[in-house]
Amino acid sequence: MAQPRYREFKQLHLPDIDQEILAQWQMEDTFRKSIEQRDPEHSFVFYEGPPSANGKPGIHHVMARTVKDLFCRYNTLKGFRVERKGGWDTHGLPVELQVEKELGITKEDIGKSISVDDYNGACRSTVLRYKDLWDDITRKMGYWVDLDNPYITFDNKYIESCWHLLRTLYDKRTGSGESYLYKGFTIQPFSPAAGTGLSSHELNLPGCYKEVTDISAIAMFKVKRNEASAFLFDDEREDVRIPARQPPHGHYPAMWP
Repeated sequence: MAQPRYREFKQLHLPDIDQEILAQWQMEDTFRKSIEQRDPEHSFVFYEGPPSANGKPGIHHVMARTVKDLFCRYNTLKGFRVERKGGWDTHGLPVELQVEKELGITKEDIGKSISVDDYNGACRSTVLRYKDLWDDITRKMGYWVDLDNPYITFDNKYIESCWHLLRTLYDKRTGSGESYLYKGFTIQPFSPAAGTGLSSHELNLPGCYKEVTDISAIAMFKVKRNEASAFLFDDEREDVRIPARQPPHGHYPAMWP
């Protein structure tokens, strides 16, 4: 009996192999079969941290999705039923800033020169602008995820599920009788222009930082020690000063203790 042989390649051309494998997966419906052939009671659950389709995909998205795919394929090989749920992030400051830039408005204009409904409609129209590009690169890189039934964060069912989970956590109690939800405090960057706090992701968006020349006058005012200011001094001989900045004409002065 002849032994099976591995295919021989006289000249390796990876793009051709890539297209061949993708075509075979599609013809044989490999992704769906890899799920349905496994026991539903033995599952590994995967919900993709959803990208935002109002921006184009880049090489960094390919790298991140490759890592995600490795975990899903590894658990599939271990016998788990791995249903991959794709999703789209349709909320957040980047969406709002893009719409405001395109419309030539600021947050102050919402409810005045543009209604809240029209503003929300403009945001909704942009959030899936590049979905076709995302779907295309997803298939080309062989990333297995359900693109036909994604969760979308502006969908009412998704929003209601989030509120339900929050209420469930609020109602649950620890062993000491305290709720799983609690009020805490943290220092958070804030955008006066946007009127909202900023996440670490938003602080790293392109264009967030730029070098400017400060033409303000800055002075150091010496603090006199008395009963009202004594709390500022560590000892009687300490030289305590408060810097104050006078911005260019037309701006409010600023002081930092």
